[in-house]
Amino acid sequence: MAIVRSIAEFVSRWLDVVAALLVAAVGRLVSPRVVRLVEEDGGFALRLPKAAQAGAERFRIGDADAPALPDSVAKAIRGNRVEIVLRPSRFVFRELELPRRAVDFLDGVVRAQIDRLTPWTAGDAVFGWGRPADIANGRISVMIAATARAMVRPILQAVSELGAASIAVLTVPGERAAAGIKVYDQNVRGQLEAQRVGRILLVVLLIAVVSAGVAIAADVVVGGSLESRQSELARQINQRRVLLRAGQNGVARDASGLLDRRKHETPATVIVLEALSEILPDDTYVTELRVEGSKLQIIGVTHDAPGLIRLIEQSPHFTHATFFAPTTRAPTDPGDRFHIEARIEPVNTPRS
Repeated sequence: MAIVRSIAEFVSRWLDVVAALLVAAVGRLVSPRVVRLVEEDGGFALRLPKAAQAGAERFRIGDADAPALPDSVAKAIRGNRVEIVLRPSRFVFRELELPRRAVDFLDGVVRAQIDRLTPWTAGDAVFGWGRPADIANGRISVMIAATARAMVRPILQAVSELGAASIAVLTVPGERAAAGIKVYDQNVRGQLEAQRVGRILLVVLLIAVVSAGVAIAADVVVGGSLESRQSELARQINQRRVLLRAGQNGVARDASGLLDRRKHETPATVIVLEALSEILPDDTYVTELRVEGSKLQIIGVTHDAPGLIRLIEQSPHFTHATFFAPTTRAPTDPGDRFHIEARIEPVNTPRS
């Protein structure tokens, strides 16, 4: 049972990691719109992107006796990233001087000293820091902002219940500060989507396991049937081999006779070329030669085209010599252009 429990825990953690990676990848491709809830005198004000108009009314969030939020605010929050900018009076600010080499380890350094710098421990506070500023002697100065986690929890819960995709809490140290300090950031929808995707992956994994079990069982059943059929086919093949060996000598003789017959009946191209080179006069030039089965066609230029017919007919290698196209003479040709075809006789030895 311990082994089964360990496997189940490993699969559960693996599914959570895969689901988180999938949700993170989708989140990078589809970024939600950013809306801001800025704390001012009299409550919070909604700040929308430049393309939209923000409401001028003030509203309260997180108070026990706070009225319901306006529909425009609830609609703006739903499905978007919400940045909550709280007043500096809610935070404790401390300036921390560190060696410049510590800039890569700020998270660990600040977390280790948060209980010394503020009235809260790292687990009871939400905190962040601004951009490090260089000072003399190779050191940097970092402004740290922190507040109690219990103070921001009602606000976070109220915004989360309205369906925000992600929530960030910021504050500005002073009026002249160039940028705010982020003390909290959580992907609310990412966690919910990761849980949903994890359940879907679990169902897919179970279906795959069941399918694999069914496939193995079918392989065992079908494999037995195929093995018996294979044995039967092997027996039939052995019988065929016996029959083939019995008639092997006769088949070999028939094949040898067929090859000999084809050898004597089929004209050899080399012999045809040799025979033509012997019978054609020196003033005859062949520009094209075609051998198709037992038929020979030659095209070229000569001074006596009719005489070629007689020479070809006298050769024992050719018969039925005739013109298959008219004999012509061009101004640039040194003689008559002829087109002669003849039948090749299957004589496989050249004339001596």
